[in-house]
Amino acid sequence: MLFAATNIPYPSWLNSGDNTWQLVAATLVGLMSIPGLAVLYGGLVRKKWIVNTMLMTFAGFSLVLVVWVLWGYNMAFGVASHFGSTGSFFANFIGHFKPLTSAFAEQGQAVSGANTLIPFHFPTATLAYFQFVFAAITPLLFLGGLVGRLKFTAWLVIVPLWITLVYCVNAFLLWGGGYLAMKGAVDFSGGYVIHLSAGVAAFVGAAIVGPRRWQDRENAFPSNLMFVAVGIGIVWLGWNGFNGGDPFYAGVDAASAVLNTNIATAVGLLTWLFMDMAFSKQKKPTFLGALNGILCGLVAITPSAGWVNGLGAILVGLIASAVVWVAWNFLSKVKPFSKVDDAFGVVYTHGLAGLLGGLMVGLFADPGMIEYGVQGKVYDAAGSFSVGGVFFTHSFHQLWMQFLAALWVIFWTALGTSLIFFLVKYTIGLRESDETLAIGDVAIHEEEAFPEPTFGEPVLTPSHTHPDNI
Repeated sequence: MLFAATNIPYPSWLNSGDNTWQLVAATLVGLMSIPGLAVLYGGLVRKKWIVNTMLMTFAGFSLVLVVWVLWGYNMAFGVASHFGSTGSFFANFIGHFKPLTSAFAEQGQAVSGANTLIPFHFPTATLAYFQFVFAAITPLLFLGGLVGRLKFTAWLVIVPLWITLVYCVNAFLLWGGGYLAMKGAVDFSGGYVIHLSAGVAAFVGAAIVGPRRWQDRENAFPSNLMFVAVGIGIVWLGWNGFNGGDPFYAGVDAASAVLNTNIATAVGLLTWLFMDMAFSKQKKPTFLGALNGILCGLVAITPSAGWVNGLGAILVGLIASAVVWVAWNFLSKVKPFSKVDDAFGVVYTHGLAGLLGGLMVGLFADPGMIEYGVQGKVYDAAGSFSVGGVFFTHSFHQLWMQFLAALWVIFWTALGTSLIFFLVKYTIGLRESDETLAIGDVAIHEEEAFPEPTFGEPVLTPSHTHPDNI
């Protein structure tokens, strides 16, 4: 007897809901970079730097994707290279350097040392793309500290080197099952791997590149606050995918992470506004101040979004925004911060906020917030996974591990960024020429964001401009 073959749309291990959510979450995170950061940065810079800043954002995003597929993904999430004895730091320092380009590599079930409790329910292509958009946004964040003087060709070299030597190492150690993860350090969605490293890279890079022209620093007025509003709005809502996608399953913790993200962000915004109104010289609320508060809330909740409860999210947004406000207004006047031209203050809103958020995991993480539970009525039974902070467990172990992980990220990022920037400086150069810096987009790209039409315009002679002829 013959039976008709039945086509099954997906393999037995694939969960269509989880796969769909991961792809949607990845797309939301991608939108944070393009057009989110491109529009945000384009609105923050002077008019003559809009095209340059936007193009660096799109080019950086593209460069990371190529690196990610050819070797970056497996360096960050592949099998450990084992440079040393089993269980040692260097045995779990980085993954194998190999491409992700074969049919099996893309369509096989995703596997990673970061997911040791339960298997992934989607293919490697889904995980690789989700992790790519995280990798891509990181150099774009530290670009914010370098705008207005960095040579475009230098950027094209810096991005692939930095992703390879800095990002992939930090990602493997904390997310890919590396040594720091083995010891108990956690980073829910990138407070350390992305934001702390971006803040350090922005500060170190800006110090090496040097400041903008004094004319640009003294007249650093945003070109378009409406662009800024659109950009930060995309970034805020895109963060739902940033934190909501990191449980890797469309479950209860994904929902908690999304809600907590928005709670902390709202509190961060309001805290900065109230502090501006109460303590700033002008005593007035400002939109750019609100922007900084939004970033503080988003960045600080990122390391703990699915591990703190609602009260913890409020405290994270409040503390991070208040501390960064003080640092922005007072620490920026103290050396070495006063000597480094970090154009958008990335070291504060990303570096410091990411550091605070990572440490607050060790304080406010609630063991009752279950990331991975046990099927059945007792979801938090033995075998479930959560994180406990000092205020719930009365143990400083998690806080200590968070502190050690932060030290590593600061050290490695500063070292790697310095080596890369000095290498580029003494080969192709880091800065555009003074003549080019005076002109901006037209000199570098032969384009400008808002060109004045000249072709076909009538030429007015003195008789044409007589009052009787106008």
